[in-house]
Amino acid sequence: MDALYTAAATANGREGRAVSSDGQIDLALALPPALGGDGAGTNPEQLFAAGYAACFASAMSSVAREMKVDTKDVSVTAEVSIGKDDSGFGLAVVMRVELPEALEGETGRRLVEATHAYCPYSKATRGNIDVELVIE
Repeated sequence: MDALYTAAATANGREGRAVSSDGQIDLALALPPALGGDGAGTNPEQLFAAGYAACFASAMSSVAREMKVDTKDVSVTAEVSIGKDDSGFGLAVVMRVELPEALEGETGRRLVEATHAYCPYSKATRGNIDVELVIE
C-alpha cells in the first residue's frame, strides 16, 4: 500500500486519555457502565463506531457516483459491541444504513453491498469480526 495519510494517536488504557498527534483529539477515556465503569469519558468502541460509520458513509458516496445514484439523504450508524469470545474478548459490528425511499429495494441493497466491499474499514474487519449489514 502507498499511504496517502497516516493518523497517529496515543492512549494509556481504557481509563485515561486518547490524544491525536495533531491535538485535534484529546479525550478522556472511561469504561462504560455496562462494563463496570462510571462512563465519564468515551471508550474505544465508540471511537471505532464513529470512524467506521464515517468511513462507510464516505465510501458509499464514492460507490454511488459510479452507480450514478444520489446518497445525500443516506445515514450510517455503526453499532460496535464488545463481548467474550474463545480467546478473551472480541468485537462485532452492526452497520445500519438508512436509505431514502428512492434507494429502497435492489438498488439500495447493491449499493450497500458494493460499499461494504469498497470501504477500508470493512476490508480491515473482513474475516476478523462479524459485520452485519442492516438496510433501513
